Amino acid sequence: MNRYVSGRFGQALLVLWAAFTVSFILLQVLPGDAILIKFQNPDMGLSPAQIADMRAAYGADVPLVQQYLHTLGNFLRGDLGYSIQAGVPVTELLSSNFPPTLRLALMGFALAAVVAFALAFISSLLHFGWLKNLLQSVPSLFISIPTFWLGIALIQFFSFHLRWIPVINPGEWVGLILPVVTLAVPISAPLALILIRSIDQVQTQPFVAVARAKGASRSGVLWRHVARNALLPVLTIAGLLFGELIAGALITETVFGLNGLGQLTQQAVNNQDVAVLQAIVVISAAAFVGINLLVDLLYPLLDPRLKANASKNTKGATA
Repeated sequence: MNRYVSGRFGQALLVLWAAFTVSFILLQVLPGDAILIKFQNPDMGLSPAQIADMRAAYGADVPLVQQYLHTLGNFLRGDLGYSIQAGVPVTELLSSNFPPTLRLALMGFALAAVVAFALAFISSLLHFGWLKNLLQSVPSLFISIPTFWLGIALIQFFSFHLRWIPVINPGEWVGLILPVVTLAVPISAPLALILIRSIDQVQTQPFVAVARAKGASRSGVLWRHVARNALLPVLTIAGLLFGELIAGALITETVFGLNGLGQLTQQAVNNQDVAVLQAIVVISAAAFVGINLLVDLLYPLLDPRLKANASKNTKGATA
């Protein structure tokens, strides 16, 4: 089991290193220079020599390999660099912009899980075929809706048409209603589809027939016997969807004008602030890897068969 956990941690570190390396290369080959964008402005009145000194101060005049090693070493020490445009450390920008994005992502995922479970379990308990098919077709509709379009449509309907939720100076929590719904709807679709398919497969297992033969109700069997076994595939897709959740949160923040990593990313892209973009990519990758690592570690706890297989594989490798 220790070898299993060590292997998962090793894979997680490898993915983080790959995300850092690929993002560094891609950001370096982008056209333009953030230092020139800011300091070559005629209004600042800097001479070419002064601009060269600024490039040297930011370490932009050294070979790329040296920049890579220097940046990687700083990241390992927790130093995410310095924002050229904002003139402050990147950690300071992230500390003020990351909590709103995290709150939006967690609330969106919670609502998506509620919607997915409601659709899956209600459709499994229904006796009317047409109504069951209707509910099971809802996730296919949800998954086809673009996040940005859904956000604009919700603003038009609930803010401008019904005037229920103001878009200008809303309350702290009122202003999160539409963004959370916008983020949750597309995420709930694959969760519901996998859960519905998993429930249908588990219900064909012999132990379900035995439980029903003993007099257990259909809802009782669903909650006590089917649910736990049906959740295992959902955990896998939930971990994979976290990357989409972060991307959806950034788009949602831009649509609704919320402060967070979305606005910070947009500003960094416009100004080609490489240090900020690099930090956002690595943090997003770390969140994605962390969630999937947690899912991998929970799997053997939820399914003893996986724990036994992991132990068996470890003994075989040792032998």
